[in-house]
Amino acid sequence: MKDQLKDLLIKCIKELISKGILNEMPSRVRIDHTKDKSHGEYATNIALMLSKQAKKSPTELAKIIIDQLEDTSFIKKIEVAGPGFINFFISEESSTSIVNDILDQGSLYGRSKIGQGQKVLLEYVSANPTGPLHVGHGRGAAYGATLSNLLRSVGFKVDNEYYVNDAGRQMDILTVSIYLRYLTHCGENLRFPDNGYQGQYINDIAQVIYENSGHEFFQNSDLLFESVSKDGLEGGDKEIHIDQLIEQSKSILGESFKVIFKVGIESILSGIKNDLAEFGVVFEKWFSEQSLIDNGHSELCISKLKDSKNLYKKDGALWFKTTKFGDEKDRVVVRENGNHTYFASDIAYHNEKLDRGYDKIINVWGADHHGYIPRVKASIDALGHNSNKLEILLVQFANLYRGGSKVQMSTRSGSFVTLEDLRMEVGNDAARFFYILRKSEQHMDFDLDLAKSKTNENPVYYIQYAHARICSVFRQANEKELELDKSQANLSLLTEDIEKSILRELSRYKSVLESSAVQYEPHQLAYYLKDLATHFHSYYNACKFIVDDKELTQARLSLIHATRQILINGLSILGVSAPESM
Repeated sequence: MKDQLKDLLIKCIKELISKGILNEMPSRVRIDHTKDKSHGEYATNIALMLSKQAKKSPTELAKIIIDQLEDTSFIKKIEVAGPGFINFFISEESSTSIVNDILDQGSLYGRSKIGQGQKVLLEYVSANPTGPLHVGHGRGAAYGATLSNLLRSVGFKVDNEYYVNDAGRQMDILTVSIYLRYLTHCGENLRFPDNGYQGQYINDIAQVIYENSGHEFFQNSDLLFESVSKDGLEGGDKEIHIDQLIEQSKSILGESFKVIFKVGIESILSGIKNDLAEFGVVFEKWFSEQSLIDNGHSELCISKLKDSKNLYKKDGALWFKTTKFGDEKDRVVVRENGNHTYFASDIAYHNEKLDRGYDKIINVWGADHHGYIPRVKASIDALGHNSNKLEILLVQFANLYRGGSKVQMSTRSGSFVTLEDLRMEVGNDAARFFYILRKSEQHMDFDLDLAKSKTNENPVYYIQYAHARICSVFRQANEKELELDKSQANLSLLTEDIEKSILRELSRYKSVLESSAVQYEPHQLAYYLKDLATHFHSYYNACKFIVDDKELTQARLSLIHATRQILINGLSILGVSAPESM
């Protein structure tokens, strides 16, 4: 219906242009569902948008547009409202046609082609493989996966990618942490560094190495700590302490350091992959940062930046003139010791992504990476790509609350709640739904007690219960040997106010889906499903579905079947199940 109205308006505007009343087509013709049914089902602000070029008041132009609109059977009435809005009242026959459309199209209903097959690379989560995923990563995972589903549902071709940060200092700290725990299994009594990774998972990996290799990698811990400066709690600098410990370990262990690193990252990455898969999050590609170094792509990008005169040397390091492209200050890409910075890897990675020929690159980052945006876009422009192809969406971390109190977490100390812990406690459905219930850039408080509750206050339970209730109605119908037969349904009998409200909600689904996708806001769909569930629960409590009038029975069964289908379609996009009984 919305598309039909838009086509009518476009045709009308073209006619007004041919008559010289208007000069040109607007960039967008907008049709919205009205919030108040007394204002009709749909409204447009087109007269307000075009009044200036028509040199007429919005209300005057609105009347001209209405007079020019082609007569159609699906429009019952058109009115001018307020400062120049045009309200459309749809005929009852047309408003009920949505039911048959949904029943005919089933799981495909609501899908569109507004994406026009554009290729999108969506990168999200990309957590450092230095430990299991925690609840903060879970929000990015749920948001990214749902966004991918939304974009695909409206005609984009989406590839999901996880960038594995398997190079650099943090991986060295991880390796040293595992090795020191390994030494304790070998009987060594040593002081663990303040800046090491201290979670139980580190000890578990070390134990596996010890069980498989015994003392093969053993070195006296006194040798490792020899000539290493004091740690933070000993009155020294914890950063210098861990860096010196890394260099000492690499020197003493040689190739064994790489072996321990490989065991560690494979173990952690395997856990991350399994965790995400069980959460319904699947990636087409896992991209290794180390590969950019091994295949020379990182060095190639540095060379290109040198050739384009965008690098300069200062204090022994190589600096990128990012201020030339709008960044607040220049950035180091190669340190004094010759090592590439994380930024250098980011430059190479984004250059590689754009070389693959995608129409749009979307990164989902934690909100703490906001400052990285100008420098990454600067590198894209400097290397000859269009930085407008890159869109970065920020996700705030989630705060967990249990019993009204905030759950305290610290990643480095190991005292954090993992995504697996969360899923085990509240279930995948509640986790996926709660994570996307607010705008991604807004802080969210995750109420564990609410997520586990089986009450109407729990939105995911409330929606799923609506679906289960509809299923129970059809079980009752089956017991009475009554099958849905839409050919016997007289949809014009759906005259109750609550039935009209449900029809109105069903007609909104497609536009909500498109809006959620193009605005990158999955929460719009979540709230829509909650509204639809609210209408159904009211319907369930107010009316009988199986009555003596066969035509009315079939009409009501058709209506709730269509409602069930939309609940299934929407929940599927959110990655949430639709149970048949609860």
